[in-house]
Amino acid sequence: MSRNKIIPYDRKMRALARKLRKNMTLSEVLLLQQIKGRKLGVQFHWQVPMETFVVDFYCHEIMLAIEIDGSSHDNPESAAADKQRQGIIESHGVHFIRITDKDVKRNLDGVLRLLRNEVQTLLEKTR
Repeated sequence: MSRNKIIPYDRKMRALARKLRKNMTLSEVLLLQQIKGRKLGVQFHWQVPMETFVVDFYCHEIMLAIEIDGSSHDNPESAAADKQRQGIIESHGVHFIRITDKDVKRNLDGVLRLLRNEVQTLLEKTR
């Protein structure tokens, strides 16, 4: 695995990423408070452009993307688009975790356990 690999992105996505950083959802803010500052042992960035998309959180060190899916992702069209988008990003070697908005709000401890386990697994693979 290539550490700190930068995933190519469309430069137009930078403006969208800045806008999204300024208008984060409650779930994004709640999760950010728990993972920023290397609290999980690695550095996460938020609203990171990749290809023609923006992922909610990304760690370059272990190539892990985290997406928080709200109710707008529940319909079949959105689910299909999410799957296609995820596949494009994964084709660069990025690991992907999808978390629901409800889980962040109702089961943050469980979400953090899942993330800690995934971070640990990916760190072990890089050694």
